[in-house]
Amino acid sequence: MFPNVLEVARTLIRERVVAGETVIDATMGNGNDTLFLARHVGETGKVIAYDIQPQAMEKTKERLEREGVLERVEMKLASHEEMTQLTGPVGAIMFNLGYLPGGNKEITTQAATTIRAIKAGLSLLKPGGIMTVMVYWGHPAGSAEKEAVQLYCSQLSQLEFLVLQYQYLNQQNQAPFLLAIERREM
Repeated sequence: MFPNVLEVARTLIRERVVAGETVIDATMGNGNDTLFLARHVGETGKVIAYDIQPQAMEKTKERLEREGVLERVEMKLASHEEMTQLTGPVGAIMFNLGYLPGGNKEITTQAATTIRAIKAGLSLLKPGGIMTVMVYWGHPAGSAEKEAVQLYCSQLSQLEFLVLQYQYLNQQNQAPFLLAIERREM
């Protein structure tokens, strides 16, 4: 059986990120990726996690405290486009587009801010670093965001980046898919 798209994203990160590195969770949500990243970078690593919703920050903080890794994470109640204020290099950046599972489905990631965040994130990636973008597009704002993100990523220079799209083609509804962007080693 093929691995699901989320597991592929995590495998790509495991293959490229080592303990002690700085990584980013661009869309904290319920903290699943934040926890994965915090465990992976270890005690000497750092995760910077963004979300605009206080509910996401609260749930993630509780989860990280329960798992004993809160000290590895810098949580920011801010849009992921605020990555423009960071300096690199970072080993990996994870995005999960769409809305907060269990939250208000009217609050979603948006094409314009997501593109700005991806652009900012790519400038932070170390050579060999990876950005994963899980595209959940089965909601009203999702289709426009999907189109914009795919277009932006398809136009990235192949001299600087490799872009992979991993998806199931025969699924009903609008099945999520993964975009993975690797900064090429020069």
